[in-house]
This record gives sequence, structure tokens and C-alpha cells, in this order.
Amino acid sequence: MLVKLSSSVLKQTRWYEYAVRFVLGGFATVLAGLLGSHFGVSVGGLFLALPAIFCASATLVESHERRTKEKAGLSGRRRGQEAAALDAAGAAWGSIGLVAFAAVFHLTVAASVAGAFIAALTAWAVVAVSAWWLRRKLRIVSHHARQSRRRSSAKNLRFFS
Repeated sequence: MLVKLSSSVLKQTRWYEYAVRFVLGGFATVLAGLLGSHFGVSVGGLFLALPAIFCASATLVESHERRTKEKAGLSGRRRGQEAAALDAAGAAWGSIGLVAFAAVFHLTVAASVAGAFIAALTAWAVVAVSAWWLRRKLRIVSHHARQSRRRSSAKNLRFFS
């Protein structure tokens, strides 16, 4: 899978989908602020680290995929759910990079704020890309292991038949 940027997707998105993203993202940010004012900035910061747009993006990814399949005359319900699940998995893996950002920033901010941001951004990029790469490699290894188990069990079935 090649990661690429495509501006044509912006034309496919309806105006109200942007409004939903804005409202839900704003709501998540306000909720983080309220939690921060009540429980302290550390707790509020943890909730702010949750991608505020994720709430909206999961539902919008699902509806886009479902519509695409339905245009082709197929039921897109399962495809939409799978796309939303993949989006959620990506957000979870991306959160590992956010943890690295926070840890490096916390450890280096006393020396230099600008240096801390540069170091934290570098740590985020390295950890996020490494986590993505590792997940991809583990998925490939897991896929090959399943295939070889299937071949092995098929051979055993033929042997006992």
C-alpha cells in the first residue's frame, strides 16, 4: 500500500460532513478543556491528545465506503465497517507517536523550548513510522503463517481421507 495525498477527495466530501467534523472536533476540544479545568491540566492534556477529529472521521469514512459500494450495486455495510475499523486501528497506532512526543518534550523542554519541539517532532515521526512499519510487517508474517497452517491442514486432510 502506497501512502499518497489526493486533493480529489476534497471534491467528494459534502459540505455538511465538514460541519460534522468541525462540531465534533470542537466538542472534543471543549470537553478536554472542561476536564482540564476540573481535574488539572495533566488530565485535560491526555484527553486533548485524543485526535479530536476521530469521532467524526470514523463515521464519515464508514459512510463514504458504504456509498461507494452502493453505487456499484453492492451492499457496502461491511466494507464501511471495515474501513472505519482500519481508521480506528491507525489512530491507535498513531497514539504511540503522541506518547513519544509527550515524553521527549517533557524531558527536554527545560533546556530549550524550540529544541524540545524539534526533538519531540522527530521522536513522533520516528516512532509513528516505525509503529506503522512494524504493524505492516507483523500483518504480513501473520498472513503467511495462516496460509502455511491452511496448507498443512489441507495436506493432513488429504492424508487421512
